Amino acid sequence: MFRVAGSVTASRLSAVCCRTVTAKQFQVHGASLHVLSSETSRKSRNGPAHHRIPPSWQSVRTMASAGDSQAKINYIFYGLAVLFGGGGIIYWWSRKYMRETSKDGNKTKKSTAAVPAESKEATEPVSEKPTSETTKSEAPPAELPPTETPAEAAAPDAESKKLLDAMPQSYPDYEVMPDIPGHAKYLLIGGGTASFAAFRAIRASDAKAQVLVVTEEEELPYMRPPLSKELWYSDEPKLVEKLKFKQWNGKERSVYYNPPSFYVEPKELAYQENGGVAVVKGRKVMKLDPQKQVAVLDNGWEIFYDKVLIATGGRPRNIPVFERASQEVKDRVTLFRGIKDFKRLDEVSRNASTIVVVGGGFLGSELTCALGKRSRDSSLKVIQMFPEPGNMGKVLPEYLSQWTTAKVRGEGATVKPETFVKRARFSDGKVILKLNTGEEISTDHVVVAVGLEPNTELAKESGLEVDDTYGGFRVNAELEARSDIWVAGDASSFYDIKLGRRRVEHHDHAVVSGRLAGENMTGARKPYWHQSMFWSDLGPDVGYEAIGIVDSSLPTVAVFAKATEKDTPKAVVEETGESLRSVTETEAEATLPTKEETVAAVSGETTAPPEVEGVRETKVFDLANYPFALLPHPEVMTLVLHSILWCAPLSLSTCTCTSFC
Repeated sequence: MFRVAGSVTASRLSAVCCRTVTAKQFQVHGASLHVLSSETSRKSRNGPAHHRIPPSWQSVRTMASAGDSQAKINYIFYGLAVLFGGGGIIYWWSRKYMRETSKDGNKTKKSTAAVPAESKEATEPVSEKPTSETTKSEAPPAELPPTETPAEAAAPDAESKKLLDAMPQSYPDYEVMPDIPGHAKYLLIGGGTASFAAFRAIRASDAKAQVLVVTEEEELPYMRPPLSKELWYSDEPKLVEKLKFKQWNGKERSVYYNPPSFYVEPKELAYQENGGVAVVKGRKVMKLDPQKQVAVLDNGWEIFYDKVLIATGGRPRNIPVFERASQEVKDRVTLFRGIKDFKRLDEVSRNASTIVVVGGGFLGSELTCALGKRSRDSSLKVIQMFPEPGNMGKVLPEYLSQWTTAKVRGEGATVKPETFVKRARFSDGKVILKLNTGEEISTDHVVVAVGLEPNTELAKESGLEVDDTYGGFRVNAELEARSDIWVAGDASSFYDIKLGRRRVEHHDHAVVSGRLAGENMTGARKPYWHQSMFWSDLGPDVGYEAIGIVDSSLPTVAVFAKATEKDTPKAVVEETGESLRSVTETEAEATLPTKEETVAAVSGETTAPPEVEGVRETKVFDLANYPFALLPHPEVMTLVLHSILWCAPLSLSTCTCTSFC
């Protein structure tokens, strides 16, 4: 019998088997039987690259019981045929062997006339009782009653049926394979913001580019910031269910960058004369072979590529206490990262009585404020804890960190600085947390937001270098790891021509690095020179934007100005339609004022703010009539954004300045 490519379910197999070729003659590989149709065979030999079938599936073998001389001869001819490329001999000899096997199987049976499939009379019961003479001379063998149809005759015997029943009814790993191209000019690994920016840049430079995106998530490319910001402040639940939100200016937007209609089906990508973008969802690239330029998926499928981008991002960190906890505790812990995590926490927050947020950084503080807002309209209690003295204590200087903590508490949350979890156990449907202070807290759910680990699992199997200091794939200033392999987003450790080697985990960096990688994949040789900004919103009224390296351990220069109701994230977007945070996303260039314009803009006087401990130097300006001001300093240059509550500026040397507006 044959082992060949293609995939069928057990029900389809029964229609293929005949009386003389039962399931016993099929070789079972793993848990599946494969039958090659003439059409599939043609495509595997002559079809385009995206219809290629893995070579390991394209073998044709005959099988027989031990000691069968015919089988031995068959194996010899098969070997010769393979050696000399005799495809026709393989087919002829296999057919001959099947016929002989069929004859041997029917020697003990009486020959009977074939029943035409179209004959209605042959498939209907006889209405009159036949005479004994007729019954004796015309009755078929016991194996085939008079009313048995050809389909029934093809049914396998008891032993074969048992073998078929033990097989799975479908083979999703194999059935999906014909829908995945075997070749892509541009292969993007990861379905996040960096991939989105890359395929847009590729299509801008190469209008007919065929781009294939492979992502582990079951989602099309989407943006992550709204998952911890705007989506939580919507008053329209149905809108949130569709993953849509209203921006601060009231305009409706989806978290998905493009609608499904924008993308083409992966199996149709090779036929798109004008190019296109296809997304393979729910698949993971396990290995790259840089020499053969091939990517291997988790189901064994191989995709050959010309250029490849690694944009695998990061995976949320966990803490040892919860890693060692019981399964009941783990089931009530969310490592917040993507859409499925947002949906889960959204549902939990509508039914839980207590939620604990572990982590005081960007994400932890944003989620605490979002849940705190929801707690004001329900009986939900929100508790945030972290080991630092205040919210975002690793980023902001202490005086700003303390001010931020007061704002978070004002949103309705209980904040516990300098606190961490020592033990976690499950009791009476609750998670019991033992804290370093000796206190025990009972909660329904725990959200862990303590940073990211760059996803570099590909590195070891693919021969790519990982940065031991910063983590991530080590790339050059052009974001290239090896020939024809680029890395962008959270997973790239790149050389910044101004600030040296670094790794950045922010939305704007994903946009900029993804776009740069896409341009370089199409022939540009541009270095990474952009200084990405980042932001955080603690609700619609409190937020900040920053640029460069911001670290609370560095000396600071503070710039104070009197805040008004207009100086909020919401007010900025309502007035302008967008904020600087969306500049790179829309491919616009940020225009900064010249030095002369800056000097002209800085005018007037304001009342000096009170002295704040930890501030090395304070400069006061009236910025009411100008949105930007570049304030030179011997060690730093400060970018002040008028319409934001506070911002942390660009570090040009060893010092970072934090501006408070």
